[in-house]
Amino acid sequence: MGFFYRHNIHPFQECIKREDTLKQYAQSIDLKVIYQTDYKLEAFLRSVAFREKDRCRYCYHDRLNATALVAKKGKFDGFSTTLLYSKFQNHDLIKQTGNAIGKKYGLHFFYYDFREGWKVGIEESKSKSMYRQQYCGCIYSEKDRYYKKG
Repeated sequence: MGFFYRHNIHPFQECIKREDTLKQYAQSIDLKVIYQTDYKLEAFLRSVAFREKDRCRYCYHDRLNATALVAKKGKFDGFSTTLLYSKFQNHDLIKQTGNAIGKKYGLHFFYYDFREGWKVGIEESKSKSMYRQQYCGCIYSEKDRYYKKG
């Protein structure tokens, strides 16, 4: 079972590209996915404003908390995150946050270092002509990715 969290993905067109890609892929492998229907851009920005350098901590917590709530409601034994696939994410902080949230809700946070499949995943997504995002999702990482000071 998958869960698509979207509040941190900016701009909205990027969010839709990622969501559409997941829908196509999920259908091709018969994966059920729960999709958020709202888009709380303003809440995300208010929560990280003036704490931009520590924004990932908030984002990890918000994403994992939302995922755990879905898992709890669905009576799942545990939860995890696709963040664990990225070599750009802070695995120690994700693991710490996931374990704390899991304890709070009585769920197991499944940690596994999926980065070992990084290159295979890239090749697979390219072979399927999937949309590939170029930054984690938030508008700050989009700026870090594309804005180069002269």
